[in-house]
Amino acid sequence: MRREIPFSKLSGAGNDFIVMDNRDRSITLDASAVRALCTRRTGIGADGLILIEPSETAAFSMLYHNADGLPGTMCGNGGRCAVWFAQSIGVEPDTEGCFRFEANNDLYQAWVSGPETVRLRMREPRDARNEIDLGGRSCAFIDTGSPHAVIRTEELDAVDVIEEGRAIRHRTDLFPGGTNVNFLEVTSPESINIRTFERGVEDETLACGTGAVAAALLSRRLGITSAECISVRVKSGDILEVAFSGDMREVYLTGPAVIVYTGVVKAG
Repeated sequence: MRREIPFSKLSGAGNDFIVMDNRDRSITLDASAVRALCTRRTGIGADGLILIEPSETAAFSMLYHNADGLPGTMCGNGGRCAVWFAQSIGVEPDTEGCFRFEANNDLYQAWVSGPETVRLRMREPRDARNEIDLGGRSCAFIDTGSPHAVIRTEELDAVDVIEEGRAIRHRTDLFPGGTNVNFLEVTSPESINIRTFERGVEDETLACGTGAVAAALLSRRLGITSAECISVRVKSGDILEVAFSGDMREVYLTGPAVIVYTGVVKAG
């Protein structure tokens, strides 16, 4: 018999997610079910699906699936939305107002920093590379919880993000397992615009949290911005703030997290 499962649809700067409370571990969804729910027009439609699950060491655990139905790596906007959703279902922060949660065997910290706004401390970035030859053009790369190639452009609106992003995303000779691809335009010493092709969604998305972090860090690392707090305008038009220490080991992502609507889906 099919059962009814409550869900909330959340948006993190345009990155949208189906989020479900699975603290009692009653929800089991295989890849095909996740893919069907995330498919636009015939399903709820989302860039990914998040299950909020119990944790022995933190307030909760976040289990994230990409829109293709497969388990994903860290999602920055998804993490911020997970915290906003967790608060809405009664999960409480610690005495310092911090929500600690697990994701992909890493421990994250987050704070509700304003109305529908969440600040997330990211995992320390890894594997930064300033210049990778793509054959006729170059990119930089960094892993911010998910792998990201970043390409600078001066005409962001003219970039064919889907075609160019898809080709680079599958360059497993350079990026084992594939990569997300970001196109970066500098607008001031402390602000950038980006567009992102997301692995697992296999399309351009309206925002990408780990991509915003990657673009901000690499823009500073390459000397094309000069601040340690970068405003990142994403495809949706929303602004994500990326703040980091001088050594780039301590990184924070801040932006909107909004419950768009709630509903019930039949599954099983």
